[in-house]
Amino acid sequence: MTELATADLYDANEDQVQVALPMFADYGGRLAFCGPIATVKVHEDNTLVRKALEEQGDGRVLVVDGGESLRCALVGDMLAELGRDNGWNGIIVSGCIRDSAVIAGIDIGVKAIGTNPRKSVKLNTGQRDIPVSFAGVTFTPGEFVYADEDGILLSKQALI
Repeated sequence: MTELATADLYDANEDQVQVALPMFADYGGRLAFCGPIATVKVHEDNTLVRKALEEQGDGRVLVVDGGESLRCALVGDMLAELGRDNGWNGIIVSGCIRDSAVIAGIDIGVKAIGTNPRKSVKLNTGQRDIPVSFAGVTFTPGEFVYADEDGILLSKQALI
C-alpha cells in the first residue's frame, strides 16, 4: 500500500473529504489502513459482522454501526483473524471490541470506541450495505475510508 497519512491526505484534498470525530482508539496490528467501505448496522448482535468477514474482503474496510453501545463487544480476536485471512484491510466499530491484547498482534486495522469482555448475542438481526452515520460523518458503501493514528477520513473517490 502507498504511504498513508491522513493529515497529508486532508491537506491535499480538504474540499473532498469528511473527517470523523476523534472518538476511536486503535487496537489492530495495522495502525494505518484504507479501502472501499462495506457496512453493517447492528445492535449488540455480531452475526452480520461475522457473515461479512467470512466473505472475501478484497482490500475493503468493514464499518460496523453498533449504535455506540458499550454493553458488549462486536469484534473479537477470532473475527479479526477471519477478516485478515479473507483480505479485509480494516474494521471500524462504533461500539466495543474484546480480546484487544491479541488483536494488537493481528495484521489488520481495528478502530473502536472501547473494549468490553462481554460477547454479543446471536440473533441474526441488523442490516448490511446501507449508509450508516456516526462520529459526525456518513459511511457509504463503495466510497473510501482512510484511517491512521490521527483519525479517519472519508472520500467519495480513491485518493491514493
